[in-house]
Amino acid sequence: MENLSYDLLTALPEIILLGMGMLVLIVDLFLKQSNRIAIYSLSQLALLMAAYVTFSTHAPGVGYAFTGAFVDDAMADILKLMIYLGTSLIFVYTRNYIQLRDMFRGEFYALVLFAVVGMMIMVSGQSMLTLYIGLELLSLSLYALVAFDRDNARATEAAMKYFVLGALASGMLLYGMSMIYGITGSLNLADISNALLSTPKTNSVVILGLVFIVSGLAFKLGAVPFQMWVPDVYEGSPTAVTMIITSVPKLAAFAFVIRMLAQGLQTMAVDWQQMLLVMAVLSIIIGNVTAIAQTNLKRMLAYSTISHIGFVLLGLMSASINGFASALFYISSYVLMSLAGFGIILLLTRKGFEADKLDDLKGLNQRSPWIAFLMLIVMFSMAGVPPTLGFYAKFAVLQAALQAGFLWIVVFAVLMAVIGAFYYLRIIKLMYFDEPVDKHPIQAPRDMRAVLSVNAFALLFLGLMPQGLMSLCAYAIMRSLS
Repeated sequence: MENLSYDLLTALPEIILLGMGMLVLIVDLFLKQSNRIAIYSLSQLALLMAAYVTFSTHAPGVGYAFTGAFVDDAMADILKLMIYLGTSLIFVYTRNYIQLRDMFRGEFYALVLFAVVGMMIMVSGQSMLTLYIGLELLSLSLYALVAFDRDNARATEAAMKYFVLGALASGMLLYGMSMIYGITGSLNLADISNALLSTPKTNSVVILGLVFIVSGLAFKLGAVPFQMWVPDVYEGSPTAVTMIITSVPKLAAFAFVIRMLAQGLQTMAVDWQQMLLVMAVLSIIIGNVTAIAQTNLKRMLAYSTISHIGFVLLGLMSASINGFASALFYISSYVLMSLAGFGIILLLTRKGFEADKLDDLKGLNQRSPWIAFLMLIVMFSMAGVPPTLGFYAKFAVLQAALQAGFLWIVVFAVLMAVIGAFYYLRIIKLMYFDEPVDKHPIQAPRDMRAVLSVNAFALLFLGLMPQGLMSLCAYAIMRSLS
């Protein structure tokens, strides 16, 4: 009985969000269109309650629940708090957009909350089965969200592509997991790690299982050569949904990689280091070079995401505590940057106008100097220009890669970052030096403008004083992996 109460307490944030997601669906049935702001408030309340429980039950030690299948450690708690914060920002940024497009319904908020539960299970998974259940809950919620605007043919097409390729990647991941299970006889990551110590490193079944697992993880991250879905899904989805896909799920995918590779398969680090190295190099090249040719803003940001994931892989590839901490710092920085970037795109949209072309940003400084300045900060941060957060994030992963002995990779990544700066600076040129094509006044809720301003200035503030976030990331990794 004591074990059961500890299990339920450990999983209380997930239970709260799952229950509130169902409550949102039921309450929505009895609400008139004019009163639907209540479901938005309920969703924000759900995140606040989960955050309170996660924060108040945090302990420096590591706790295991559900017979070791679920872990409560520093990395899990810190990533969950980041996910709550990111999702709360998403709700603020997307409210006006979905109201104008008849998507302001209980199902939207319930699906996002269910997706968050999936991310939380991925973050706390200590068994291959738990990790997979979390991943599928997240993926199925995202497929439904992409197709949420049912009358939009492009969104339906994007959802089909995402679903088919996602099912393929899940199959590869599951196949790899089954091979590891076949060799080790366990689903628990700690047991797998111990069993692999006595397994020959050249065992072909283990190597093949690792290849399938890394391939499945690469798809979820959007790394080359499994990036085909990223630009099509980003462009085809409603912008509100693109913002969801590009931000907080990346934190959960990062946790999945750490749990799987750094905890379960760390004895095979030499093998997965080489695979991550190849994917990092290809992601940085293809992401940066292809982004230059894009005219669609969402598509350009999709290729930009691929190059950012390449930098995250540089940190992971180092296979050290410092490397993992710098990769966590980078992915956290990237989530903040992408939320601010897509927040500004959502701010510029209106009914019947998506603001997803590069030309739509022309002359933005003449229309609204403040919004243009916020976009300037975001673009500088994404390009890695000091003193923004993006610069320090790139510096941290490159320093970790250098410490691990990958000098030529660091030189290559710096050169590619310079090339990649071109398409970010092009946006600044369009905003400040071109005549506006769109003359409509920008209308957006005050709370959205205020939160967006705080978000953008956080990129500047954390760039000037990154020590707090960096030490938080180092604390999360050291407590979880030591």
